[in-house]
Amino acid sequence: MMLKSGINAGECFELMSQDEPDGEYKEMLMEMAERADSGESVQSVFKNSGCFPEYVEGLIGVGERTGRIEEAFLSLAGYYDYLIRTEQRIRAALVYPVILMTVMMAVIVVLLVKVLPVFDSVYRQLGSGLEGIAGGLLKFGRILDSIMPLILVILAAAVIFAAAVSLLPGFRTEIIKIWNRFRGTRGAAGMMNSAKVFRAAAMGMKSGLSMDETMELAAEMMDDVPEISEKCRKCAVEIIDGASLADCLKKHGLIPAAEHRLLETGLRGGMGDGIVDEITKRLSEAAEDAIETRTSYLETGLVIVTALLVGLILLSVMLPLANIMSAIG
Repeated sequence: MMLKSGINAGECFELMSQDEPDGEYKEMLMEMAERADSGESVQSVFKNSGCFPEYVEGLIGVGERTGRIEEAFLSLAGYYDYLIRTEQRIRAALVYPVILMTVMMAVIVVLLVKVLPVFDSVYRQLGSGLEGIAGGLLKFGRILDSIMPLILVILAAAVIFAAAVSLLPGFRTEIIKIWNRFRGTRGAAGMMNSAKVFRAAAMGMKSGLSMDETMELAAEMMDDVPEISEKCRKCAVEIIDGASLADCLKKHGLIPAAEHRLLETGLRGGMGDGIVDEITKRLSEAAEDAIETRTSYLETGLVIVTALLVGLILLSVMLPLANIMSAIG
């Protein structure tokens, strides 16, 4: 925004440092301002700060050389905004089901371990006892009672995991990396990572990169998903050999059929940047919808299972009581 307003890079960093409450970041921005004012290129300023990934430095350098530095910064801003929103959705998708499942387990364990023995004691005083399903649940409850320390450890671990995912960005990032390594090309994760590939492509094209350089940038930004990163590098090699971007992406499964036709048409019509932005938007929305859908299904399933189990426990206890009361009456 500042660059677009005509403010030079040094003044941009200085103005940002004035509003920065964090001392470490404030000092970094002041150093960047001094470097920019001394005549260093913006790419060199970012590189010498030692705080930014290589693809950020490279993209800014390309933007400087091609006169598209504003577009480069705008693309990076959009990319990191997307990462933040995606991380928030993933956090919600991980934390809420874990908390719900923990509460479910706690309720069911209390019913089996504490409530059923009370009813069994009452029935024995009436000359009967819990039999059938209720008797089986009572035995299961006694087994749970004998391993209660282990259950408490499991519940505590689930709570700690949910808290760590919610409160520790570094831990959450590592969990996402592990998931991406094994499931990064499937389901909602695959949709999200496809959207990231196109977001990277949009960044590269707007900053003045060639098609093969754009795919190399995407490969670098997808290093946490080795399978997709390798596919992007293969696309870069094939583009150098004369293949089209749309066909390469389709060949390696990085774009759905409908979006492939849209991209192919846009590239032929000279509207590559706009079409890539549109496809990025579509894939991002599809990924977000997929996360929300799967989370809602999981939460609904957990609630239904809990309700059925609690209902089964209560019915297995209350029906014998109703029989006893009718016999007494």
